[in-house]
Amino acid sequence: MTNLEPIERLSRDLAKAASLLSPSEARYLVDAYYTIQEYRKASGNQILALSKSGEPHEVIQWLGTQMDGLEGQIKRALDKWTDEQDLGRWAKSICGIGPVITAGLLSHIDIGKAPTVGHIWRFAGLDPTLKWNKGEKRPWNASLKTLCWKIGESFVKVSGNANDFYGKLWLQRKEIEVRKNEAGDFAAQAVAVLLAKKMRKDTEAIKWYTQGKLPPAQIHARAKRWAVKLFLAHYHHVGYWLKFNREPPKPYVISILGHVDMIGPPNFSHGKGETHPA
Repeated sequence: MTNLEPIERLSRDLAKAASLLSPSEARYLVDAYYTIQEYRKASGNQILALSKSGEPHEVIQWLGTQMDGLEGQIKRALDKWTDEQDLGRWAKSICGIGPVITAGLLSHIDIGKAPTVGHIWRFAGLDPTLKWNKGEKRPWNASLKTLCWKIGESFVKVSGNANDFYGKLWLQRKEIEVRKNEAGDFAAQAVAVLLAKKMRKDTEAIKWYTQGKLPPAQIHARAKRWAVKLFLAHYHHVGYWLKFNREPPKPYVISILGHVDMIGPPNFSHGKGETHPA
């Protein structure tokens, strides 16, 4: 074990070079970060299993430690890169949005090619009208869609944080979705699912669908997706303002708690954002 050397830390020169990453390099590092994270989690599970059985696991422990360290170094590099961009600094000011997610957004989304937030929603696979038929090219970016799922999960986790913004709106939206579901507003969607999918008769989900309602897990996901779309609308608003020094040409309006409110991007003093995640 004494011959196993630790990973090389990101030197000061490399950290400086990280600020000059290209978007493609940043995308690669973001993907590498999450891949390594999954391997590190797997090694942790393996260590736990070996510990319970009394088997040796020192080398796997070492590997897990190295991957944990490498995660930290990649995160540090992406932190440097996102610090160099105004939009990156705004995104990182949001509770639940760190340097890796921010780097993923910056490296995948070109504000200059997105005149409205709708372009971003479609690119991220968050446009409900967008269909992917068999044999066709995927009409959205799979990596960005996964990243948006991670953003939603993060908002759920930080919803109890005093500094949180979007997690609390997710909770409000979830209450709205629950009330709509109980009132039967989603009955048509429930019937459509029953007709489109073959489900076992004894599943918990089918009990909800047959009552003309959506299962709790789907309500949870709907509210989470809504919060992510709101965040992306604000991300687009801030990015558009920073790039063009003016409001986006087609603002959106968001409905909160049954009435129309205009919610501007948090931690941003220029302009008024109007958003409506469908």
